[in-house]
Amino acid sequence: MPRASSATLKRRHQRVREAAARRQIDALVVTTRSNILYLTNFTGSAAIVVVTPDRIHFVTDFRYVTAIEDLQNTPHACPELDLTVVDGAYDPTLVRLVASLGVSRLGFEAANMTVSRHAWIAAAFGGEGAASPALVPTEQLVERIRVTKDADEIETLRTAASLLSEVARGVFEEIVHGRTERDVALAIDSRIRRAGFERPAFDTIVASGPRAALPHAMPGERRLSEHDLVVLDFGGVYDSYCVDLTRTVSVGRADERAREVHAAVLEAHDRAIRTVEPGMSRFAVDAAARDWLTARGMGEAFGHGTGHGLGIDVHEDPRITRPTPDSPGSDGDRDLAAGMVFTIEPGAYFPGWGGVRIEDDVLVTDHGVDVLTNVTTHLLEL
Repeated sequence: MPRASSATLKRRHQRVREAAARRQIDALVVTTRSNILYLTNFTGSAAIVVVTPDRIHFVTDFRYVTAIEDLQNTPHACPELDLTVVDGAYDPTLVRLVASLGVSRLGFEAANMTVSRHAWIAAAFGGEGAASPALVPTEQLVERIRVTKDADEIETLRTAASLLSEVARGVFEEIVHGRTERDVALAIDSRIRRAGFERPAFDTIVASGPRAALPHAMPGERRLSEHDLVVLDFGGVYDSYCVDLTRTVSVGRADERAREVHAAVLEAHDRAIRTVEPGMSRFAVDAAARDWLTARGMGEAFGHGTGHGLGIDVHEDPRITRPTPDSPGSDGDRDLAAGMVFTIEPGAYFPGWGGVRIEDDVLVTDHGVDVLTNVTTHLLEL
């Protein structure tokens, strides 16, 4: 269960209400599961939340009624919650609820609503016998608030990163000449669950030898061989929050090229971390890693961003990457702030040879950066 207290949830609600008010929205329909969890502590698979100026209207079906009632009897209860049980189907229940509230401007999460669903809801309001509310699309309204973690979230992420670091130290024992990538991945997933995580945060990556040139390679039947570089990328979900870590190791003694590439990626990783502080552009953090690799002739081998945000989702804002023509232009979108948590994970990939990636999770503090994961970054020869 998420650790957010009722008081923390109330503060989150207030920030969402303020953001909605700036858009002149009377009520906000929240359908994204991670946003529902953030606002209510509900971890089930089906619900809709309607945020109004004074209530949290929670719509779910009979499968979750007991769960939400039990949650409301804990210190993690969602304040000002009104439960509506689905009668028939979700969207007709939602329409009846909103019609009873008498709102004139109804916000919805545009990225999480299909065109056909939007059309059905708009038409359904016309059959309720009252003036239909204007449907107002919103983009990232809750997600922008989630970018900066509160104290409850930081505590959870610290604990999760510490647990994942312990897992990583054990994972090195799984690197044995002759084992398949798939066997190693299964062993990593087992260690993640035994450490207290709910589940892996994503499909574990074990990529050896030439396959290490594939940044998101799926583990296969290739067997680990002498002098292979092996990219190990894994994460876990702890109290609904995700952490993520990557190390690249050598099976036996590493050759000169492997040492050179690993050293270059490690220096890029360290330079990016040293750049992190409040007010720093996220593009500048990416540049700290990218410029170093470019100067070493490896710029074209680093094709992805330097990092991504962590939280309820394993990939969320802020994105630590290069500026693009469609990158947000405001300082608030470009710059780091205390409370942001994200990965630093530069890499270099050479088709036919292999690759290296090194990843840690970091927290922006009031005065700089705190590295949450704690595992050696030296090139281990196992």
